[in-house]
Amino acid sequence: MRRRHDQMDKGAAKNQNSRLCCLASLSAFFWFLLLYFHFVILAGDNNNKNNYNSSNNNNHIDHSTKLVPVSVYYEPTPIHVNDVPQVQAPPRKIGFPDPGVRKSDDTRNQKDFPFVRALRTAENKSDPCGGRYIYVHDLPSRFNEDMLKECKTLSLWTNMCKFTTNAGLGPPLENVEGVFSDTGWYATNQFAVDVIFGNRMKQYECLTKDSSIAAAVFVPFYAGLDIARYLWGYNISVRDAASLDLVDWLVKRPEWSIMNGRDHFLVAGRITWDFRRLSDEESDWGNKLLFLPAAKNMSMLVVESSPWNANDFGIPYPTYFHPAKDADVFMWQDRMRGLERKWLFSFAGAPRPGNPKSIRGQLIDQCKRSRVCKLLECDFGESKCHSPSSIMQMFQSSLFCLQPQGDSYTRRSAFDSMLAGCIPVFFHPGSAYTQYTWHLPKNYTRYSVFIPENDIRKRNVGIEERLSQIPHEQVKIMREEVISLIPRLVYADPRSKLDTLKDAFDVSVQAVIDKVTNLRKDIIEGRKDDNFIEENSWKYALLDEGKHEVGPHEWDPFFSKPKDGSEDSSKSSAEAAKNSWKNEQRNES
Repeated sequence: MRRRHDQMDKGAAKNQNSRLCCLASLSAFFWFLLLYFHFVILAGDNNNKNNYNSSNNNNHIDHSTKLVPVSVYYEPTPIHVNDVPQVQAPPRKIGFPDPGVRKSDDTRNQKDFPFVRALRTAENKSDPCGGRYIYVHDLPSRFNEDMLKECKTLSLWTNMCKFTTNAGLGPPLENVEGVFSDTGWYATNQFAVDVIFGNRMKQYECLTKDSSIAAAVFVPFYAGLDIARYLWGYNISVRDAASLDLVDWLVKRPEWSIMNGRDHFLVAGRITWDFRRLSDEESDWGNKLLFLPAAKNMSMLVVESSPWNANDFGIPYPTYFHPAKDADVFMWQDRMRGLERKWLFSFAGAPRPGNPKSIRGQLIDQCKRSRVCKLLECDFGESKCHSPSSIMQMFQSSLFCLQPQGDSYTRRSAFDSMLAGCIPVFFHPGSAYTQYTWHLPKNYTRYSVFIPENDIRKRNVGIEERLSQIPHEQVKIMREEVISLIPRLVYADPRSKLDTLKDAFDVSVQAVIDKVTNLRKDIIEGRKDDNFIEENSWKYALLDEGKHEVGPHEWDPFFSKPKDGSEDSSKSSAEAAKNSWKNEQRNES
């Protein structure tokens, strides 16, 4: 019996040990699950939540940070954009972003980009401003309005006070000789675009107080008026002061950090060479605004751009005509269609005896020898070239108007002549074709005649003979094309608004919006262009829609820089700008 009892005790102990082992295993398994849930599942959720909050912080307002109001429209709040590619290369004249932008990771999506909200406004078909909103920086008055208060200091030779009246249009022109319309005509200074454009922007129908929905950001800095004050007799520190101050102000704004300024644009009513000083030598011309790293990211609209740089864009010189309503334009166009034009061609200008490359002397000689050419010789002192009425009357009576280079590539006269329905004759592609690609057809044969300068220098072409060979019907078609372009080439009165027509301001703003929109889409989709050559910027501007590669071009000889280094094109252009200032005393169109 005792042996059996001992065996039963041993069996019970064995069963009890088995149960203890089982309970211990279950307990260990339970703690393993608990620890796994805590360190893996919950930690993962927290990381996702942190990532989500970090991403949302790129688009949402941090109310804990106090900022000084920087806009007339709203008080901005900081926007964090750590995920946006930080690239300091210049904006392209095509849609692709800079080489530093790479293909996005699979884990990134559109919400990572702070400008997505602005892009999505275009999807709202019920919003007429969707995809067209403009945010305007509220700059300190020293950058704009204070200059107008000191208008007597804006030019060495011209009292600009009268030209800054009427929202920048200048004094009204009396229609004594019946050359103009009864209304809408002003003695507008050719360098007044800063003020005209700025006042037109105040009337833009899609201004926004919310920069997060803006298609572009406007910087109302009167860059042209600023440099005009200091080009003669001032050291480089004075010439650069406002530009450096502006950039310092801009880069501290939260709006700047969205795209490092690549969605910003400003307007300067002077030629680009006034803002491209090549060195810090006191003798060098202009300021260095367009060479500042931050300014290279912005788009600057100028009346003459550089063929070799990507951060400036040509817009028309202002003419004398500033319509207040559509009917003013239609009536003027109809009048230009019906005019009798007794002169085959005409030229208004002065020779440039100090410039051996100028063909103006040959043009004047050919015009004097021709019975079908009208000439207005411009020089110092009293001249009909100083009279808007005389100039417009001549253009209105001519089929073709000769438009050689001025001291630089371009001249206001080209726009005055087209306003009169006169077909322009250009001698260098930089005078219009590579400049105003937003406003003029890329097929230049539709509205103009091109005669290479060398053909005039070598006396290979007689202008009268060349123009006489164009069939009468072709002349009519070309003239109609020129007249149809008039709305796009004039700046409407800033105190009113056209209803259906798009003026030079509208065309320019839409072009900037398209440029910024395309750049944003390219960044999101990871598109890049490693083959972009900034020195060929003029070629990219001529590409058809959807094309991005450039090659040899028939105009290469006009823009190629000397290989022997004997002359730098940019330096010679700066000299041209300097000569242009010397000839402003002529008040030549």
